[in-house]
Amino acid sequence: MTYRAEILGHLEALVGFDTCNPPRAFDETGLFAYLKQSLPRFEHTLWNHGEGRISLLSVRGNPDLLFNFHVDTVPVNEDWTHNPFVLSVSNERATGLGACDIKGAAACMLTAAAHSAGDVALLFTSDEEAGNSHCINTYLAQPHGFQQVVVAEPTQSRIVRAHRGIVTASVSFKGAAGHASSQQQVGDSALHQAVHFSHRALRWADEQQSRTYQNLMGVRFNLGTLNGGIKPNMIAPSAELKFGLRTLPGDDQSELVRHFETLAGDYPRAMLTPGFIAPSLTATSDDLVARLDGPVGEAVDFWTEAALFAKAGCDVVVWGPGDIAQAHTADEWVDCGELEVMTEHYERILNHGAA
Repeated sequence: MTYRAEILGHLEALVGFDTCNPPRAFDETGLFAYLKQSLPRFEHTLWNHGEGRISLLSVRGNPDLLFNFHVDTVPVNEDWTHNPFVLSVSNERATGLGACDIKGAAACMLTAAAHSAGDVALLFTSDEEAGNSHCINTYLAQPHGFQQVVVAEPTQSRIVRAHRGIVTASVSFKGAAGHASSQQQVGDSALHQAVHFSHRALRWADEQQSRTYQNLMGVRFNLGTLNGGIKPNMIAPSAELKFGLRTLPGDDQSELVRHFETLAGDYPRAMLTPGFIAPSLTATSDDLVARLDGPVGEAVDFWTEAALFAKAGCDVVVWGPGDIAQAHTADEWVDCGELEVMTEHYERILNHGAA
């Protein structure tokens, strides 16, 4: 079997397991059983935290560097042109749900581990895409002994030392139900309140674009969902809006939440509820970067659980195959050549005893 065939064989198997999150309807069988089977001579420790939140720590030897891979994916969207759980390889692209984010990286490591004998520790988790990072937070709350960590999110195989933080929140609005023909007062419709809030938030986000951190500019703001109302001829009595924000390193996230509360301040019954809030990743030490000895990239716009390792005191970088632009898309793909390059990096580190 060729090197590439081995990587794609693992990726085909991993893509074939439905690990969509939500609904996170899986357990320690299936994909986790495959991981253990594919890592012979490793010592495995599995934690099932319930609700599909599973962590598997696989250790060979006595390593001091930890690699982290999340194995859950986003749900399937309706624009997929073929079965997302069947890997398709064409024109140097391996296409399948999670191929880029980040089952491709896991396939690389399974291959590298089989071609090396060095010490290595691998932490696989399942609640990154739509959870509260329970797996990572629980792992970090216990003594684990690792001071250096690689989180294998897609960075086009470049070592990334900094990225944005994340804030999500929901805002509920209350109106007064009535006939749509009535003369409405400001704030009678909960949906009108939500739209007004949205305009203010988008204008604020535009005003942030002059702020910078290294190569990052402004904030990334996204209105995720807006639900409410009953029918066109009724004034909407309730509405709920959910939004997400990718903050710059150094931003005061609590202050940003308070700012969004003021944007809804015209409506006394509006209530903002913070969701998932996690810090940014700021530049890590040169020691880990030198140890890995790979190409170094710029700070990235997305958030990863690397920030949680950093918050816990670890030296951490983000480093994996694939382009984040392909993640969460229909027909998600990863470049086959890049998978080979990343596997070579992993194997080099393991064979040199650096892990």
